[in-house]
Amino acid sequence: MKIGVPKEIKNNENRVGMTPAGVFELINSGHIVYVQENAGFGSGFTDTDYKDVGAEILSTIEEVYALSEMIVKVKEPIKKEYALIKADQVIFTYFHFASSEPLTKAMIKSKAICIAYETVEAEDGSLPLLIPMSEVAGRMAIQQGAKHLEKPIRGRGVLLGGVPGVPPGKVLILGAGTVGIQAAKMAAGLGAHVTIMDVNMSQLRYVNDVMPNHVVTEFSSTYNIKQRIKNHDLIIGGVLLKGAKAPKLITKDMLKLMRPGTVLVDVSVDQGGCIETSKPTTHEDPIYIIDDIVHYCVANMPGAVPYTSTLALTNVTLPYVLKLANNGWETACKIDKTLAKGLNIVKGEVTYPEIIETFCWST
Repeated sequence: MKIGVPKEIKNNENRVGMTPAGVFELINSGHIVYVQENAGFGSGFTDTDYKDVGAEILSTIEEVYALSEMIVKVKEPIKKEYALIKADQVIFTYFHFASSEPLTKAMIKSKAICIAYETVEAEDGSLPLLIPMSEVAGRMAIQQGAKHLEKPIRGRGVLLGGVPGVPPGKVLILGAGTVGIQAAKMAAGLGAHVTIMDVNMSQLRYVNDVMPNHVVTEFSSTYNIKQRIKNHDLIIGGVLLKGAKAPKLITKDMLKLMRPGTVLVDVSVDQGGCIETSKPTTHEDPIYIIDDIVHYCVANMPGAVPYTSTLALTNVTLPYVLKLANNGWETACKIDKTLAKGLNIVKGEVTYPEIIETFCWST
């Protein structure tokens, strides 16, 4: 199969769809891999690194799309790429269709086979291709939140870990999934007081068992959230509904309950955000302020640490890329039910029910 790895063109997205090591495995299995010039530069990989393992370097993104039967990338195609995608071409990437109707309609029109990393689902309900980026985003949420609590950025001026004689900052985490647990680990490591909320009691019991004593759990309800946001310094939104929009757990009216300078980091913004006032931002311009509340809503947080993120992503995507390349998408999805769950749009037809429900379309 001919596989293309284009350079990501989303704002400040420095990750790349495949490392040289991953490309080596594909070529070793008899496939042709086209890598766009400088595609890996932001992640620390040179064109020479790719050439050395047998990849063909192409000058433009247009060439990569034109020659490739399958495109392996990181972020969803943006408007500039829509016209480059061909009928029957396999696009394997993060799509997050529920957050963008224009993207969804464009991919329907393209008649491509769209396989979304974020909905590839194992038998136990886990999302193997989302987990590593959720781990990165969860840890980064605390790193960025702590930075934006500083007064020059109009945060509360709170040091999360505190100092002797001064209490630590308080962190509220909505969602006890991968993002929430990784955020809690980071916040706890800094010495902050952490409250993590979820509606899944089994998950809260797990968190209670594995986290230190200064991480407390609480059942998530509108009443409980309203009480906690009054005195927490940093609030992390880490809620995920597979393939669907995130629920709005914090409304605009609830911002008035928070203290000025409170920081909101909405990791769920890729799926529409779990905070009503969330809107996607970029690494270039990451925050905005509403009612004296700092909002950090960067839609590709792991893109800020591309070396780590690209290695972590290729670790989990490569086995699926090999299956798709070795067997073709139809056979690969028949023999691997986990991969089959990633099928979102196939030749103009939406095959993932949550997308149809999100946009209230009829089947």
